[in-house]
Amino acid sequence: MKKIMILIAALGVAGSASLVQADPAADLKQFREFFKKKFPTVKFDDYAIGLYALPGMDDYRDQWRAIEEFPPYEIELEAGQKEWNTPFKNGKTYASCFKNGGKNIAQHYPYWDEGSKQVRTAEMDIVDCLKKNGEVRPFMEADLSKDKKARNQLASLTAAFYELSKGQRVAIDLSKPGAVQAYEEGKKFWWQRRGQLNFSCSNCHMDLAGKNFGGNQPLSAALGHPVGWPAYRLVWGQLETIHHRYRTCNSQSRAKPFKHGDKIYDHLQLYETYLSSGLPLMAPSLRN
Repeated sequence: MKKIMILIAALGVAGSASLVQADPAADLKQFREFFKKKFPTVKFDDYAIGLYALPGMDDYRDQWRAIEEFPPYEIELEAGQKEWNTPFKNGKTYASCFKNGGKNIAQHYPYWDEGSKQVRTAEMDIVDCLKKNGEVRPFMEADLSKDKKARNQLASLTAAFYELSKGQRVAIDLSKPGAVQAYEEGKKFWWQRRGQLNFSCSNCHMDLAGKNFGGNQPLSAALGHPVGWPAYRLVWGQLETIHHRYRTCNSQSRAKPFKHGDKIYDHLQLYETYLSSGLPLMAPSLRN
């Protein structure tokens, strides 16, 4: 626990640092150094496969490799790809809404949109594409915090979008003041303790990374976590969005989760993804 407190101080999250003092590049350097010291034998790119890259995870890694021969998310990915490629009533497709037809751009998500002054996720742009083309889908109107089927439909479609950029290296643009402010809000959430267990995201995925906590389930490392989402978790049995993972993490620490699509989760995703800069996208992926 002492190490994590030292890192918190180093990243300047003990107090409310001003926007002028914000330095994402320095945060990134500290973050990488933390994991380099914690797991010196793990190569940087290997963090993209999640838990399976960590020392002592040989059995999990062998299981992962065997399952990936016939990925359980393949049918859902195919459904998402079919939806992506099926023309709307006006003859256009989702590709018409995205630069380069949606290919090799997901590494820049989530991003700060200067026009709307907000963080934009892939799911948000997919929904806006439907609205722009006069289309309606169940996940547009459903409460995604509760509607498992609608959420899976969105996750499958988002997975199809991310699959078009598989292997591209994360490159998040924080050049605008608004982007840095959103990053700082995500950073604050990441380090803040909450819930009955009084845990923060960092407690589990930095200090306890690779260890079992509350059952026979090792915790993944924060480095590389966002590059595999949407992901298929064996305990869930379907593809899910990263916001659903945030919600379940909050619930597991016995904190009240925010709604799927809440702005704070957008900002958390921005912060977490930036800290995985340079890693290749792996979504969709398999996770324990």
